[in-house]
Amino acid sequence: MSTPSAAQTYPANPVRIVVPFAAGGPADVYARFMAQRLQDALGQPFVVDNRPGAGSVIGTDAAAKAAPDGYTLLLMSNAHTVNESLIPNKPFQLMRDFVAIAPINYSDLVLVANPAVPAASLKELIAQAKARPGKINYASSGPGTLYHMAGELFKTMAGVYLVHIPYRGSSGARTDVIGGQVDVMFDAVTTMAEQVKSGRVKALATTGKVRSDVLPDVPTLNEAGVPGYEATLWLGLMAPRGTPKAVVDKLNDAIIKIVGQPEVKQLWAKQGAVPLLMSPEVFDKYTRDDITKWARVIKTANIQID
Repeated sequence: MSTPSAAQTYPANPVRIVVPFAAGGPADVYARFMAQRLQDALGQPFVVDNRPGAGSVIGTDAAAKAAPDGYTLLLMSNAHTVNESLIPNKPFQLMRDFVAIAPINYSDLVLVANPAVPAASLKELIAQAKARPGKINYASSGPGTLYHMAGELFKTMAGVYLVHIPYRGSSGARTDVIGGQVDVMFDAVTTMAEQVKSGRVKALATTGKVRSDVLPDVPTLNEAGVPGYEATLWLGLMAPRGTPKAVVDKLNDAIIKIVGQPEVKQLWAKQGAVPLLMSPEVFDKYTRDDITKWARVIKTANIQID
């Protein structure tokens, strides 16, 4: 398919968005949000295909092996930029096997505890963890995911030892923290804020540079006892390397128009998410810079897969 004809005829068939995370988490939620609006904008179905497992590796590998024709896209997050250093022997390399299309949004995380945990603040949790090393556990959506990295970074910066309980996806981890099977978890504000407000979990701290507008009464980790801590979740779309540039540009244009709409910004603000608008070239650099950042963190903190 030539570049001009690619731009004119794309999409002529349904487009698959591979989400290498379980249903119910922020990646799945925003993939479905974007799929519906891309379908409305471009006139063909955009179908979400959840392929969770191995900290996003299984689904990402499937997307990497798809034809580079614009009909398979990858919903990715900074779990992918983490895994470039944390899992060096993957069957793919992110920036070798994919091309950047556009980011979607970013959001803070929140450290929550089930109500039975006898800690009313982050300082109390840290004190208890230091007094009883290995007796407090934390859930994540799987090895190498941002929720895992947020936990490991917390352990290193706070000087505590928590036991990592990895799940196949964030939904199972979230359910077990709410149900009291696991003590604490870092989760996206976008998916956990309502649980905090309903009292089903206790919010101890958020992970941004400033307090979340969605949970304004919850201090940041930086405020609450872990100076310099920061971790955010961001999402974006990529395509197999070799996808025609005209297709990439057409998708980028459509995505920027969607996430740039005032009503989308207002809706996401209520959820704790902030739109990201970038060209493919800027998003490529943004992704590469994030790979470099997490490589430094992983090396400094000596973070390893369990």
